[in-house]
Amino acid sequence: MRYCFREKLEEGGRLLGTMVTTFASADLPKILARCGFDFFVVDCEHGSFTTREVADMLAVARAIGLPGVVRIPELRREHVLKFLEMGAEGLLLPNTESAEQAQQLVDWAKYAPMGHRGVSLNRPHTDFEKVDGRTYMEQSNRGTVLMAQIESREGVEHVAEIMAVDGIDLALIGPNDMSQDYGLLGQYTHPEMEAAFAKVVAGAQASGKRAGGHFSGAAALKPWLDRGMTVNMWNSDLGMLKAGSAGMAELR
Repeated sequence: MRYCFREKLEEGGRLLGTMVTTFASADLPKILARCGFDFFVVDCEHGSFTTREVADMLAVARAIGLPGVVRIPELRREHVLKFLEMGAEGLLLPNTESAEQAQQLVDWAKYAPMGHRGVSLNRPHTDFEKVDGRTYMEQSNRGTVLMAQIESREGVEHVAEIMAVDGIDLALIGPNDMSQDYGLLGQYTHPEMEAAFAKVVAGAQASGKRAGGHFSGAAALKPWLDRGMTVNMWNSDLGMLKAGSAGMAELR
């Protein structure tokens, strides 16, 4: 089995994805690939997608080699198992605040001996191929990407321990929730917020892991591209539609 997201991470360059928040078209992965994105995340924390809609987008993503990740609604075995079996190449755990939470994600997402993921192999995640179970599970354990979203003071304080968990690959900053928790909503250049962002980057790097953030605008992200944020997300499906329609006012 091929794991495109893992391959991209190991190549070591900058990666840029976006968040799918609203539109559930199976064509969307093709459009995002054409736009040049390296990966995308389906937002099942705030979004209202059905499991069928997510499965359709992931199926197309796998077919064209564009890594599809799911932000799960919460830390529950059902969410971890179902989205991985739909063919997600990775999962994003919102509001990760402890190493215990990170370890639980790994336990449910990885097969033995790393974890206790349930075994059901004739599914989209194997492309419905007949596979050797042991070989496939070893490949999956290596290939599945797990991302911890850091979006609170608590998460920042424990980021080093979170990123030290074997199986966690990436710390992704959620700047809106994080700045809200600091009482500095949207003030990304405030010294306290910059210190928090830097601590997340350093915490990931200390374990040889990567870090990034999800920003709606390029201006907030650009200063961090050379400061350790190498796997980032920019904007969303809805945000890009709204930005593209901004010039319509001139036609009224």
